[in-house]
Amino acid sequence: MLPLPQPTIKFLVSQTSEAWVEQAISNLDIILLDHSHCECKAAGVALNLIFRYPSSTKLVRALTAIAQEELSHFEQVNQWLERRSIPLGPLSAPPYAAGLKAQISREEPDRMLDLLLVSALIEARSHERLGLLANHCPDPNLAQFYRSLMASEARHYGIYWVLATTYFELSAVNQRLETLAAVESELLSTLYCKPRIHS
Repeated sequence: MLPLPQPTIKFLVSQTSEAWVEQAISNLDIILLDHSHCECKAAGVALNLIFRYPSSTKLVRALTAIAQEELSHFEQVNQWLERRSIPLGPLSAPPYAAGLKAQISREEPDRMLDLLLVSALIEARSHERLGLLANHCPDPNLAQFYRSLMASEARHYGIYWVLATTYFELSAVNQRLETLAAVESELLSTLYCKPRIHS
């Protein structure tokens, strides 16, 4: 088994398992393809929040920058796919995102809070897992690429957290985050049968 000397990531209840690292490193081409999908989805999440809450000025400004950066990462990952002759194509989704989405309230303003916190959790997990890929990837250039994205992922989950605390009381944010983080951890407690960034 691979050693996982990793720091605790803020917001996350549990650390990624060694089994995930082994699965991911053994299937780097699929992980890269899934990573492309994740960056595109992340840009879409930011844009959807902008469209949903256009009068929230701070949110619009912050998430415009995130959407642009996610699209830039999408292009960078796609360049890696081209280098490795991996065609863009569909992938089945693990239950992770759907499981988190099921926790999101349908009623405002709780819906806004949940959307921000779920986004923060996903970005936090991405930060952790890109770090693990950087530490264990056998291709030094690809490892450096993953390492170069880590700071962005950390900044993104911080921005979603700041936005949550901008529009909601800190006590309410912390209470809801605790619940959602427990669900996030539980969704990853069983390794998905196919290699994915969030599986």
